[in-house]
Formats: sequence, structure tokens, C-alpha cells
Amino acid sequence: MRRPPARRSPVPWLRRRAHRAATALAALALLGGTALTAAASGTASAAPQAWTPKPAPLTTPWTNQVPTANPLPEYPRPQLTRPDWANLNGIWDFAVTSAGAGQPATFGEQIRVPFVAESALSGIQRRITQNDKLWYKRTFTVPSNWNGRRVQLNFGASDWQTTVWVNGRQAGAAHSGGYDAFTYDITDLLNGGTNTIVVSVFDPTQTGGQAIGKQRINDVTPHPGGGIFYTAASGIWQTVWLEPTNAARVDRLDMVPDLANNRLKVTVRGAGTSGGQQARVTVSTGGTTVGTATGTVGSEFYVPVPNAHRWTPDDPFLYDVKADLLSGSTTVDSVGSYTGMRTISVANVGGVLRPVLNGQFVFQTGTLDQGYWPDGIYTAPTDAALRFDLQKHKDLGFNMVRKHIKVEPQRWFYWADRLGLLVWQDMPAMDTRTPDAAARTQWEAEYDRIIDQHRSSPSLVMWVNQNEGWGQYDQARIANKVKAADPSRLVDNMSGINCCGAVDGGNGDVLDHHVYVGPGNTVPSSTRAAVLGEYGGLGLKVAGHEWYPGGGFSYEDQPDAAHLTNRFIGLLDALRQVRMPRGLSASVYTEITDVENEANGLLTYDRQVVKVDEARVRAANQALINASRGNTTPATLPVNQYKSLRVVTPGFSDRYVRHQAGAARTDVVNSGSDALLKNDATWRIVPGLANSSCYSFESRNYPGQYLRHREFRVYKEGGTDDLFRNDATFCPVPGANGSVRMSAYNFPDQYLRHYDSTLYLATPGGTHAWEGPSLFTEDTSWAVEAPWAP
Repeated sequence: MRRPPARRSPVPWLRRRAHRAATALAALALLGGTALTAAASGTASAAPQAWTPKPAPLTTPWTNQVPTANPLPEYPRPQLTRPDWANLNGIWDFAVTSAGAGQPATFGEQIRVPFVAESALSGIQRRITQNDKLWYKRTFTVPSNWNGRRVQLNFGASDWQTTVWVNGRQAGAAHSGGYDAFTYDITDLLNGGTNTIVVSVFDPTQTGGQAIGKQRINDVTPHPGGGIFYTAASGIWQTVWLEPTNAARVDRLDMVPDLANNRLKVTVRGAGTSGGQQARVTVSTGGTTVGTATGTVGSEFYVPVPNAHRWTPDDPFLYDVKADLLSGSTTVDSVGSYTGMRTISVANVGGVLRPVLNGQFVFQTGTLDQGYWPDGIYTAPTDAALRFDLQKHKDLGFNMVRKHIKVEPQRWFYWADRLGLLVWQDMPAMDTRTPDAAARTQWEAEYDRIIDQHRSSPSLVMWVNQNEGWGQYDQARIANKVKAADPSRLVDNMSGINCCGAVDGGNGDVLDHHVYVGPGNTVPSSTRAAVLGEYGGLGLKVAGHEWYPGGGFSYEDQPDAAHLTNRFIGLLDALRQVRMPRGLSASVYTEITDVENEANGLLTYDRQVVKVDEARVRAANQALINASRGNTTPATLPVNQYKSLRVVTPGFSDRYVRHQAGAARTDVVNSGSDALLKNDATWRIVPGLANSSCYSFESRNYPGQYLRHREFRVYKEGGTDDLFRNDATFCPVPGANGSVRMSAYNFPDQYLRHYDSTLYLATPGGTHAWEGPSLFTEDTSWAVEAPWAP
């Protein structure tokens, strides 16, 4: 942000008038109220009515609801609000030149801002490369009731290097960064009548060294391939707006809840302020003041919040906040905001390090959210669409979302705050190559600004620095730097430390694995909680809702919606029954929606179809969350004792696990059975060969040989290698009526099951005959009883 020169008065045509104190933006405006309207855009050669959008590859429910002249009309910065503003979204004149060219003489096209040039909603829908420069142009007039105040020109985000001119004069320095907001004070560049803005944007995407996330220069129309990378998003992609302010003004409000002392730590940061200037912060709810305090601008002070109402995903209670900038007893600026009183940290819970919200462990179950749209690419078509994805998380029972290597507009955080979702915020990655010194400097500077701009959002609980080693460097140093910049949140130094050549910095608050399909067996360390940063990827293509028909891929294709639902619920149940009791504290499912040629969403890319049974998934997620609030101790078995495992399925409860000719099966065993059968049906329970928190089953009459799974079947075999030890280890979870279910250590979502007398490793929702849903729980439950051969 550019600060105004000291002691400079507004330009002469702006007559001085008494200051009008700003108040908190009305709730109506936050939800979509009207704003002051800027003048119509364009030049005489490019009439707005000539503009039309391009056809989207897929149509979302909101594609045709986007206003031409005033898209995204909601106030864009909910945590620093003022009542007077003018939205500059809409039709701008547009041109594309070579990357090194100056301003074109004519602008022969039109674009709908803030949709990127590659998108259908922009009306351009064209591939942009490192050889191009984008040019935008429009006019506006300053509303007369802004006289006497400074005029700020705000950009929510523009990707990547943005230069702005007003009436032919450059407004400050070019801004480099694709994910952070920036502002220019343009008061001295205004002319008192019709003003012209020209914006140029250069975006080299992956050919440059900057943060790009999943963007790649590809064809903008559907095509095969692409993998886990998607269409680039070049140029202005968030709201552009004007706002009048005083010369001395509040430009940031940092808020950190202090629940232990029932107070809110605040720092009011200002622009154009003098040393020692004071600020007053008031916290209220329903119009009733809760607490107020005054402190020095730029310094920390505390506002009392007696008996603070905790913010949680189940009860996302928000307080209203107002910050006044004072000059003596005179209020010279006021901004509105909000806060949620909550804390996040890591603590020892029952001997296990876990993240705790407000001092309590609650399992964080969420999805990977890429934030892509088939019509707007990086920009949701409407605010209702932006809210929809978050609401759908709530509908499906999730309490968390990982925003994957993209940073959304501030209204997205507002909806997460209001709806009640815990947010893991990734810093967008650079290209997968090792970055040079200039790229590192740029990436860290942008990350610093992103942290500052979102540090007061109550939903945001963890910063995720790097992902799977993409553009990785200095992992430990960066984690320490981020923690020092924001000690009130958790830090993940690397999501997917077990994947793809990633190097673990060894520090931060969590140890993060990626396991497809999963859920794997991530365990905490003595210094870090265990989280599953990515798992799942179950795919289902829905005809009529594919970005490129027939081109979709997933990590495991499902034949239909019923199998997808059963398979996904099986994964959630494995998290609840197997992994959470053994130390896992959070999981991120890939993913909430399909994205281009990725077909592993719970919803289709166009948001038209929910692929899974919503009620069943919600119930499974709620069961997982509820279980984390209770006893998280894993099920145990007697060690170094001989036992027999009896079937509990009604009608077959006289059968036991036995080996025969090297294979495992069930047979009827009773007091009249011969000695060989009784020996074959007796097993010594020992600490797990792969992990002593689980168990292995050693044959009574063949010591050194164990039950192990191999290619879905179960055998009695011996071995010493790592694969054998993993295959021969099982983790018990509670079954029906005091029985236990045996989960495979290396496949926690798969269970020991009898089917037609044969023992299999069976997956809930699997497609094999022995994985059918009928009696699945009963067939995978076992009574641990006295041995037939002591």
C-alpha cells in the first residue's frame, strides 16, 4: 500500500468538508447490499452493450446469474469495512499486446472484470502466455459526496505483475503478486471530472518464478490430459473498487483472542498517522457493547470480552468489532470488523500430541478445495457460488477445509468464519523446479502479505507452507519464520512429507502424510501431531457433467454412486475406528469437486450433482467427530496368549478361523473335533510384527508362521521382510456385541472377512464378490475366545 505524502492536502478540486465518521458496514452490504456505482466504462469505440460472455465448458447454477455491469457487487473486504465505496467491476475495454509493448493506441475488445481472460465469463476465453501483456481500461467519476477525502483504488488480487495509471500518470510502483490485495492512493492523480484508469498485467505463469499454485499455460477449452494441473488464470481476478478515506486512516486490524484472560488482543495499524496516535476498539454483540479499550496505533492492547462465547464449527459465534482512529477526542476514521473468540494449539491428549480447539481435541475432517470453476476458472461466478462450496462441506458433515495452493477472496474467509469451518491455508506453490534467489524473495514477500491480510480470520487455524516438495527450499527456516509471524496458529512445514521427493523440515506443529487411497498409518512424533494432508481420490464420472467427456481420471474409479458412497464411508469409518485411536488427528479428502480432468470430487465440476449419499456421509463424518470427543483409546487384545477367533455372523457362530493347506478359512469346531482341527484353529496373539500397538496371530502348531494377507486372500505363512511384517499385522477395532474387527495394518480401511468359508481382506464398498455390503460388519467381526488347543 502506498502511503500519502506527509502534510499533503487533497487536490484543490476536492473541497474540504467536515469529516464523516465511518461506521461498520451493514449486514445487508456484507450479504450483497448495494454500493455507490461508478461511471459507465469504456470508450466511444467500445460500447458496453456489445459485450457478450463466451459459452462455458460446463454451466454452473450461477453461470447465467452474473450481472454484466456489476458482477460480484458485495463489499469485498468484510474484516475492514467502510460504508462508502464504489465497485469498478464490470465491462472494461481490453487489449493484448506483446509482453514488452507499451500501452496500445486502441483497445479493440471488452472484458468483464474480475474474470480472468482465459475464462468464459470474461468474454475473452483465450490462452495467455508469457509472451503476452494484458491491458484494461475504463473511466469513472468520483461521487460528489466524497469531497474532502482521499480516494483509494483497491484490487482484491491480480495475477501477476500489475501496473496502474490514472489519467496517464502511474499510481505508485507496479505490484508483483497474484494472491494478495493491494491499494493505491490516487487522490493526486484525479482531475475532478471523468477519470481514466489503465491497468497492465504481465503473467508468465509457470515460465516465471512466482507463486502459481495449480496454474499451467494450457488450452482454455476442454482437452485431454492436464493431470493435477489446470488452466492458467491471468490478470485481474478479484474485485476492483474505490473507497474514500481520511488522510489518517486505519488500514489493518490485527486481532488475536486470549481466552485464558477473556480478552481480545488487538493492534490497530494506520496509514498517514502520527506517532502516538490513539485508537479505540469496541467489541459488541447484537448492538450491546461487550468491551472497549483504547491504545496506541501500531501497538498491542487488550479489549475485555467477559465470559467469551467460544467460536467453534458447531457454534461459529462472531462478535462485531469497531475500530476508531482518534485525534484527541475527535474520531477521524472508523472501520467495522468482526472476530471469533477461539484458540488453536497442539497439546498432549491422553499421551498423544493433538491439535486442540479452545483447549479440546476435535478430529478435523475436511476436503481438499482447489477453488476452480468451469465458467470463471479462478473466480466464482457469484458470492452465492463462493458460499456454496463451503456450505456443501457443512452439509456433508465436514468441519474443516484445506484451501489447496490458492488464496481465495476475503469474502471466502468471511463465509468460512460465519458458517463454521476450520481452514488450512496453503501458500500457493511455485513451479516444481528449484527456485532461484529472486523467486524465493518474491514468494516469501507475498507469503508475508497474505499472512497479514488474513491473520484475523477465526476460521483459519493452520498455515501450510509447501506441498509435496514443489519448489521446495529452506523448509525449516520458513516454518520458523511463519510461526514467528503468526504464533496464534499452527504451521505445517510440508504437506506430504512422505511423497514425491519432499524434504521434511522436521519442525512445525504437524507431521503430514499423503496416502492414496489411504488412509495409511501416519502416527504422531514426540513434537508433532499426525495429520493426513491428502487421501481418497475416489472417482466417478457422471455423464453430461464432465469437463472433457471420457478424459477424467481418479486414484480409484468407482462403478456407481452406491459404491462410491460405501467406499468413502468405509474410509471415514477406518479413520474413526482405526487411525484416530492410534494418534491421527485430522484428514483431508481429495476432493470436494471434480476439477477439469480430475474426476475424484464428491460433487461434479459444475456443482450440479452431489455424487454421494449426502445424509450417509454426513452421519459418518459426525460419528468421526463425536468419537474424537470421547474415549480415543484403541481396542486391545490379550498378548502372548493362545486364543481362538469365532465367527459372530448369525447362523455361522459355530465356525472358527483355522488354517488348512497353508490357506486361512473358517470351519465348524466343537468339543468333538479332532486334535488337528483344534490346533489349526488356535492362534497365539503377539505384539504386531510391524507395529507393537497392533497384533499378529501366530499358528499354534506352526510356530513362526502367522496369519497374513496376500492379494486379497489370507494365509498362514512365515517371513521376515518388511512387506511380510506389514501383511501379518492387524489392528483391532470394536465390533458388534463385544467382538472385534481386524483391520489390516497397511490397509486400515480393509478388514478380515469370512465369505463362503474363505478368509479375505475385504474393503467396504469394494467391487469384489467378497466385499458385498450384505452382513459386511457381521462377517468382519470376531469373538476372541478361549483356545481350542491351550
